[in-house]
Amino acid sequence: MPANRHYAARLARVTEYIHQHLDDELDLLRLAEIACMSPYHWHRIYSAIHGESVAATVKRLRLHRAAGLLVHTQLPVREVARRSGYPNLSAFTRAFGASYGLPPARYRTAGSHQPFQQALAQASVAAHEVIIGRLDPVTTLSARHRGSYMRIGEAFEKLVGWLGAHHQLRPDMRYFGVYEDDPTAIAEDDLHARAALSMPAPLPHASPFEPLTLGAPRCAILRHVGPYADMRHAYLWLFGVWLPQSGEEAADAPVLEEYLNNPRSTPPAELITHIYLPLR
Repeated sequence: MPANRHYAARLARVTEYIHQHLDDELDLLRLAEIACMSPYHWHRIYSAIHGESVAATVKRLRLHRAAGLLVHTQLPVREVARRSGYPNLSAFTRAFGASYGLPPARYRTAGSHQPFQQALAQASVAAHEVIIGRLDPVTTLSARHRGSYMRIGEAFEKLVGWLGAHHQLRPDMRYFGVYEDDPTAIAEDDLHARAALSMPAPLPHASPFEPLTLGAPRCAILRHVGPYADMRHAYLWLFGVWLPQSGEEAADAPVLEEYLNNPRSTPPAELITHIYLPLR
């Protein structure tokens, strides 16, 4: 097996393990066993390719999941803290507030999802700006994802790991999510999506990843600023208020998201996402 394929396979194994064991204690020794490398070498390779330490990845993913639980469930904050691996409520509150800019209880009632909730309740189409534009064709390499859309990060991590091991990562790459199903109509475990990164040209021999050309000759573009966990309310407003009042009709094509900054180095409250709704 060529060296780059060997490293890519190791990266994919560890990425999968991290995402599937967020509730467990994750330490370098266990991850090194999975990667079949020494802890010293594994950690340096992971950090170089993914742009953050293993500990930072685990913390970011746990807080991302916690934000989703705060916004989309009525679980007590103490229970969210427990499920996020924090020994007590005060430690969770400090960590969450430092990352998301608000303590957990305040985030639940005043996060970036709240303006969309209010606009949806008032059926206010003027509350948020939607631009009619186009997404010019983009050649990408994509990774399939099945399951909760909140966990599409696993597909991105595997794709980034493979590209990094093959020396194909570039700073000007564009990051897209392709969401093929309606999460209000399809069981969470059966949802299909793709993580996609732009490429100057299709890559041969990129299995298990696939080339995919994205684009929309005409689409509604909604700019969302805030944590990814808050975006469900933006979709509810876009489909439930804006689309019926716009006189437009959705095309028979999946919704796309483009992520304009890096969640590893950007505070969640400052994340910028363009939501592309293809139109007829």
